[in-house]
Formats: sequence, C-alpha cells, structure tokens
Amino acid sequence: MSSDTDSHYKFYHYKPSLPGACVFAILFSVTAAWHGVLIAKHRTWYFIPLLIGGIFEIVGYIARGVSYGQAPNPTLAPYVISTLLILVAPALLAASIYMVLGRIIVGVDAEAHSLIKARWLTKVFVTSDVASFLIQLAGGGLMASSAASTAERGSHLVLAGLVTQIVIFSFFVAVAVVLHRRLRASPTSKSHHASVPWEKFLCVLYIASAFIMFRSIIRVAEFVEGFAGTIIRHEVYLFTLDGLPMAAVMIVFNIWYPSLFSSRAKQDTDQEREASSVEL
Repeated sequence: MSSDTDSHYKFYHYKPSLPGACVFAILFSVTAAWHGVLIAKHRTWYFIPLLIGGIFEIVGYIARGVSYGQAPNPTLAPYVISTLLILVAPALLAASIYMVLGRIIVGVDAEAHSLIKARWLTKVFVTSDVASFLIQLAGGGLMASSAASTAERGSHLVLAGLVTQIVIFSFFVAVAVVLHRRLRASPTSKSHHASVPWEKFLCVLYIASAFIMFRSIIRVAEFVEGFAGTIIRHEVYLFTLDGLPMAAVMIVFNIWYPSLFSSRAKQDTDQEREASSVEL
C-alpha cells in the first residue's frame, strides 16, 4: 500500500482458505462447548473470559469462510470481524490464566510467598490485559481503512498492544516462578495436601503462557515486517502460528481443568471443615 488512493488495495493478500476456516471454526467450537459445560458444572466463572475468547475465534474463522465466498472482492465487514476477533481473542484467554494464579495463591494460603498479593494480582494483570486488548482493538479497526496511512497507524497501535501483552505476560510468568520456588522452599500447610495439586496447575499455567507468548512474538514479527512481509501474505502462518497455539491453550485447560479452584470446590471444602468441627 503505497498511497491513500492505491487502487490495488485489498483486504487479504491471498484468497482465504475455506477448508482452513472450517477446520479451525469446528476445532474452537468443540473446545469452547466443552469449556461451557465445565464452567457450568464447576462454577468456574473466572473462565468465562476464556470461553468468550474461544467464541471470538469461532466467529473470526467463520468470517474468513464468508470472505472466501466473496473472493476475489471480499467486503469490509467479514474482513474486519475476522481481523479484530482473531487478533484480540488471546487477551481474553490470558485474563482467565491470570485469575487461575490468583486462586492458586489463595487455595494454598501462599500470599506471603507471592510478589503481589492475591487481591491485587488479578486487578493488576487483568487491568493491564484490558489495556492491551483495547489498544489492539483500536489498531485493528484502523487497519481496516482503505487509506494506507491510516492502516499503517493502525498496525503501529496493534504492535504497541502486542508488545504490552508480552511485557505483561513476562512479568506474570516471573510472579508464578517466584511463587513456585518459594513454595517449594517453604511450603504452607495447605500446599502439603495431595488434594491441592498446586504444582501441577502451575505447570499447566507455564504451558498455556508459553503458547500465548509464542503467538504474541510471532504477531509482533508480523507487524514489524509490515504489509509487505512474509507472514501477513501467507495464510498458512495464521493457521499454524496463531490458530494452533490458541486452540492448544483451550485444549490444555479442557484436559487439566482447575476445578479445585472454584466456588463449588470452596463451598464443599468449607462444609467438610464444618462437619469435622462438629465431630470434634
């Protein structure tokens, strides 16, 4: 895009793949539906952002399928929907990941071991995540402009949002690692209980965080390259370096679901403690 009046401006740099869009729409539909069931069953309301992120991915890939049907002259609406929703969905997945750590800290009574108190941890990371989300959303909207200069400004905003997300995630991982090391060095009474697999779920957080971090770094590389870059001009990179890592995050939590850190689990634990007190 060399000028604001470039007659060759187009939304995609390729014809979107219908099979690819269908595969990922179905994949995210299955894992999101599974999460919906798990959330309702275990009352893990803090996983609602992750579920919404999954729905964003579904709608985003469906929109790409619509663009396929409109090729070679796709309309603006499906392109904007696809670009924005697939771009910002990981920020919603990240919000749930941040809240899992807060519940692990409370669950094993490890506030003294954390760099940030649990009551502040969720607020700090989720607020920062929302800021990153809004920056990317604004940038993605500007990128849909047919004016090259406006689209360029939009890409710079998206880049700023992605870098912000990486910085936030790096700090989050540091907080989790410090907590992990301190708990292993000086366990709390609750962390000794086999019924609270805090270490396993910290490892799950590391895995999910690695997928999101990888995807964010790839996206940064994409926007640094610009509209003439290799990544943005080949759809296969969207599928393999964005779609797959985000699907992996959702599937990881389908398999290792932190149901022990839920309102229902807390209620059951409180009832057990009351029963034990009565017996004594």
